[in-house]
This record gives sequence, structure tokens and C-alpha cells, in this order.
Amino acid sequence: MARPLRIEYEGAYYHVLSRGNKQQAIFLADNDRQTFLKTIARMSERFDVTIIAYVLMDNHYHLLIRTNRPNLSKSMQWLGTTYTTIFNLSNFQVGHLFQGRFKSILVENEAYLLQLSYYIHRNPLRAGIVERLIDYPWSSYPAYAYNRRCPDWLKTDLLLSQFGPDDTGRKAYREKVQQYADEKKSIWEEIRHGVIFGSQVFVDRIKQDHLSKEDQADIPVLKNIVDDMDLSEVIKTASAILKIDIQRLKNSRRISKSDMINRDMLIYHMWQSGRFSNSEIGSQVGLTISSISRRVGIFQAMLNNDKKLRVEYGKLKSIIKV
Repeated sequence: MARPLRIEYEGAYYHVLSRGNKQQAIFLADNDRQTFLKTIARMSERFDVTIIAYVLMDNHYHLLIRTNRPNLSKSMQWLGTTYTTIFNLSNFQVGHLFQGRFKSILVENEAYLLQLSYYIHRNPLRAGIVERLIDYPWSSYPAYAYNRRCPDWLKTDLLLSQFGPDDTGRKAYREKVQQYADEKKSIWEEIRHGVIFGSQVFVDRIKQDHLSKEDQADIPVLKNIVDDMDLSEVIKTASAILKIDIQRLKNSRRISKSDMINRDMLIYHMWQSGRFSNSEIGSQVGLTISSISRRVGIFQAMLNNDKKLRVEYGKLKSIIKV
């Protein structure tokens, strides 16, 4: 199995997720959950890791963290190994508790962390465990939304400071979480190469400062990041080939059928590459995320029924390789 990409540096933010082996429960009772939280506390102190948010589900957990030293792998491996040992002894079990290596997503900044906090805090609601998030005690949501008592190692100020002081900020945060119903699709569309949640500028900086083309055979996703393209430049080149003015189309209320087909061909090619999110493509061509999905579907249907269009698209693919 290829090892996952771990980008580690001082002050890095991460969304960390780990599931039970073969989808088995990693918490059989509240005592297990309490043990896990105590283990998190030990990990936070020992490895100097700031815990920003969390949720414990039956067969997996989510954490938002900041590593104040470049030690993500060491800290999370220690957490998993230590908890597994205690869990197995307490529940008279043996063997692996977690499903392989933990998954981590590098997060650009507090704004992106905030979106992820909405997502992880809504887990119990999506799973149908509770009707109100405040009724679920095994997450950091009560501390964020209602100022419920929380452990010293949980640091809520980083995110709540974006809303305002005290109860005003908590009320605003609570409303954001309650309104954030469609976050799963939008968040996963924005995660680049499966491991980075942030802007293209952030990806470029990570590529420049932390990545090289070494060890690509061991870490396949590394090649995708190192070879990452500037979407605006790709769009510019493709637009010239298709003889369309994207800026003009963005500002036009109506566009001709031929321009629309060429624009949709360009959109489809960018989408089909898997390198760019709907949001990124939309920002370049002046469409919303949902509109990009709709145009992709329309163009796919046209390709299936139009041999001449398939030939034209083949020519574009041969020239613009993404």
C-alpha cells in the first residue's frame, strides 16, 4: 500500500479522521469516549498539539488541530496506538482497532477551518443520532455554541474570534452551523488532490516550500501536487484555441449557441481532468458551483449523441493536456 502524503511544518492546521477497522466501533461505551478524550489531552500536552474542534462517532472520529511542531505523524500515531492498547485491555479484545493509517487534510487558515468545524459538528445530526446538536455530548459543539464547560486543551477562541465577543459570537456560530446543511458536497469539491483544503495560492506555496518530485512512486498524490497547474493559464490557452472570449462571456446576459458549446467544452475538459474544483472552474468562467455541475451534465449528454462534437473535443484534449 502506498504511504499517504504527510506535509508537516510548524503551525500547520489539519483535519484528521480515522475509522474503525472494517467499520467496527471504536467506542463501545461512554467510558471509551472518556478514555479517548483523556488520551487526546495527553497527546496535546506531550506533542504540543492544539485541539481546535472534535466529534466522536461510534466508528470514527474527526479532529481539527494545529501542530505547533512539525510532528503530525508522531502525535497521531501515538494517539492511535495508545488508545488502541487501552481499548483492547478494557474490552478484552486484541488486534487492530483502526482502519490502516489515519487520514489528514492540510488546511490553509482559520477561514477554511471554520467551514470544516461546521461540517464535523453536524455529524451527529447527519447520522440521525440526535435532532438537536446540543443534545450530543461527544463533540466540541456545546462549547462553541453554548459556552458549555470544556477541557483546558480545547481551544475555541481561534474560530469564535471570527464572529465577535462572548455570547454574540457563539450565537452567530450556532446559526452558521444550523444553516450549513449542504456542506459535505461543497467541502469535498474544494479539497485539492484529496489532501489540501485551501486556495491555489496556498497549494503553490506548499508545493514550493515542502514538496519535490522525489519519492513519487511511493506517494502517487505527490506527483499531482508537484505538477499542479495554474487554472487561469490553462483557461487562457484553451480559450484561444476555441476562439472564445471568456471575459466577454462572463459579462454577457446572452451568448450564442456556438460560444456556449465551446465554453461548455472548456468547462467539461477542466472538470474531467479532476484537477480543479467546481468552485475554481466557476470563478474563471463566471458560473456558480451548481451551474458548473449542470453544464458538465449537459455537455456529457451532447458528447454521447454528437460524433462531430466528440472529434472536436478529442482535438482539444490532444492540445490541452491537464
